[in-house]
Formats: sequence, C-alpha cells, structure tokens
Amino acid sequence: MKNFALIGAAGYIAPRHMKAIQETGNTLLAALDRFDSVGVIDSYFPNADFFDEVERFDRHIDKLKRIGVNIDYVSVCSPNYLHDSHIRLGLRQGSDVICEKPIVLNPWNVDALQEIEKETGRRVWNILQLRCHPSIIALKNKIDNAPKDKVYDIDLTYLTSRGHWYYTSWKGDVSKSGGIATNIGIHFFDMLCWIFGDVKSNKVHLHTHDRAAGLLELENARIRWFLSQGKRIKNI
Repeated sequence: MKNFALIGAAGYIAPRHMKAIQETGNTLLAALDRFDSVGVIDSYFPNADFFDEVERFDRHIDKLKRIGVNIDYVSVCSPNYLHDSHIRLGLRQGSDVICEKPIVLNPWNVDALQEIEKETGRRVWNILQLRCHPSIIALKNKIDNAPKDKVYDIDLTYLTSRGHWYYTSWKGDVSKSGGIATNIGIHFFDMLCWIFGDVKSNKVHLHTHDRAAGLLELENARIRWFLSQGKRIKNI
C-alpha cells in the first residue's frame, strides 16, 4: 500500500484521482486546496487531513516524514500555472509526483524540474490518458504498421462550449491556464505526437481568448488544427 497526498482537491478532476487511489488499494493521507468545498473526500478517504494553506500542508507532510510516515506520491490537480511549483514541493518532500497536463506553461521550467529530479532521486509522472483509449491504441498500431515514410495530412477541429463562468475562472485567464491550446488542446497534441512522431515545426496562426489554430508538422503528419470553446447559442 502506498501513501498519497493530493494538491487541488476541490477541482473537477480530483475525484478521479481519489477514486483511483482507493481502487488500487492505496490511501490518501492529506489534501490541499484553497477552497474548502471538498466534501467529496468523505466518499473516499474521510480520515484524510485537509489544509487550505500550502504552508500548513507542507509542514504536515514534513512532520509525517519525521515520524517515519512517507508520502510515496503527491497528485497535483491544481491550476496549470501552479503545477511546477507544486511538483517542486512534492519532489523536495521525497515523493514522486503525478501531475495533470500540462506539467509547465513555459518550456524552460522543465529544465528546473529535471534538475530537482536528479537532486532528489524522485520522478514526475504526467497523466497521458488518451494513450490508454482503445481506439487511440488501435490507431497507433495501424500507423506503426504502415510504411514508415508515409506522411499523413490531417485536419483537426474541436469545438466545445463553456458558460460565462469559464472566462471568470482561472481557466479563462491565459496567464494561468495558457489558453485553449494548453488547457484543452494539449490532450490532442500529446496523442498526435505519440502516434505520428516528434515535432518538426509548430506554427500558431490564431490565438484569442476562446479559439486557436495553427499548423503542426510531425515526422509522419501535417496537422491543420482549430480549437474553439465558444458559447453555444440556443434558439429562443
């Protein structure tokens, strides 16, 4: 049995982490979120300690470590712009870290995390859920068995709707989420790179608060992509 701590317990994705921790026979010892509407914890780990201040959470994890109770994994489900900071917290406490995408918003921050991995001997694990989907696995197998020099032309369009709340929340703040390409598109970009190979070039042609478009050239694909999270219009 492994011990877990969770950062970002009040968000949309946190219950999935709690469920996974429970179903794999592990335990959640502590959780952190600035918002205290986290009654969902009771459905999984009612005895988990909860903190709404990172300083107290950090002190608690350190206290557990000093009495011989190690946190094996820290799950990071906080807003995107805080991911690298919370990853560093987990690594420096001697834990491996499981983090939702994106790990960082600025690519140069990856270098710092790699250095801390080397210093602590711990690892960062990213959630790459589309790689586990049966239809995506089948597509990858099909591409792997096709001629290696074949280049595919792909048009990717993804439209989704969000209410007014979205643009008030951190998800609608580009400085905190990275925008639609980072907050939503990243799942597709990871899947495409996994199937069609490394990035050769990446050009962004459009980037606004609710849409983005560009051309992504991979080893075996040219992908014209368009993402939009415009509000759905209802007939009156």
